[in-house]
Amino acid sequence: MTFEQILQDLKQKKYSPIYFLMGDEGYFIDEITNYIANNVLSEEEKGFNQTILYGKDIDTTEVIHASRRFPMMSQYQVIIVKEAQNIPKIEDLEIYANNPLNSTILVINYRYKTLDKRKKFYKSVAKAGVLFEAKKLYDNQIPQWVNSYLSAKGKSIDPKASALLAEFLGSDLSKIAHELDKLELALGSSVKQYTATHIEKNIGVSKDYNNFELQKAVLSKDVAKANKIILAFGKNPKAYPIQMTTVTLFGYFQKLLAYYYLPDKSKNSVASALKINPFFVADYTTGARNYNARKVVQVISLIREYDMKSKGFGSSTTESGELLKELVFKIMH
Repeated sequence: MTFEQILQDLKQKKYSPIYFLMGDEGYFIDEITNYIANNVLSEEEKGFNQTILYGKDIDTTEVIHASRRFPMMSQYQVIIVKEAQNIPKIEDLEIYANNPLNSTILVINYRYKTLDKRKKFYKSVAKAGVLFEAKKLYDNQIPQWVNSYLSAKGKSIDPKASALLAEFLGSDLSKIAHELDKLELALGSSVKQYTATHIEKNIGVSKDYNNFELQKAVLSKDVAKANKIILAFGKNPKAYPIQMTTVTLFGYFQKLLAYYYLPDKSKNSVASALKINPFFVADYTTGARNYNARKVVQVISLIREYDMKSKGFGSSTTESGELLKELVFKIMH
């Protein structure tokens, strides 16, 4: 089941006896867990029927004993096991998974690890309840996730603002959700669409000096604009680490190389093939006009070289600002 399907079932009060939530993306695990913790039982029922356990303090026997209790004056009891990755021999829970109580909702948070699909325990949990792997999203999936998150709140965000947010906050969904919630409080319910200006004023990322704008300057060969941005980056290397810039540029030129070989270069086809928002297809049209395929291959090689230099390989002692200046000059000339 997907994250959305699990939440939909929970909202319809379709409960499973076991929710085994594993994987690297803590946001999805926390959202499912918190929904169950906050909504299955009433406040009066929680006192006797909701228990939170921590993996470092318990073993599987304690989890089984707690799960086999019957609820008091309630249809369900909820057992939430946090940090379950610290429980020794967690596969011993197979005994309970083979015969769970329908009056118990057992929620297991198994962060940063996954079960072996070949083992009996995996199959037992999958048969008895919900087995969900919370996977980290790829960078190119973040803007779409932001759109979905805001859409559920009756809000929207323009593509540039979404790209800025993803660049500034990375792929930490909990952090992004927190900042979007703060933005909603700051702007109020009357603002329905967030723009790059909103992101700049309320979250702190500059809409004029960022990797997204540097990329646009490079692909359009706007030397003056690129130099202004590089100068700003050089003055604040902690906020604008060169490694983030090389990742951004590498990703763009890698996709630009793929763009050359697409049989269909219509906007929707390109967006689908490159997994980008259709809004940004024009950037690849511009890039292809200014950089031929041979040059793009050279640029990708240059970016790799300077990324290594920025990490100290080759005994480079040049400051990151100067390295970036050299790299962009070589790309654009």
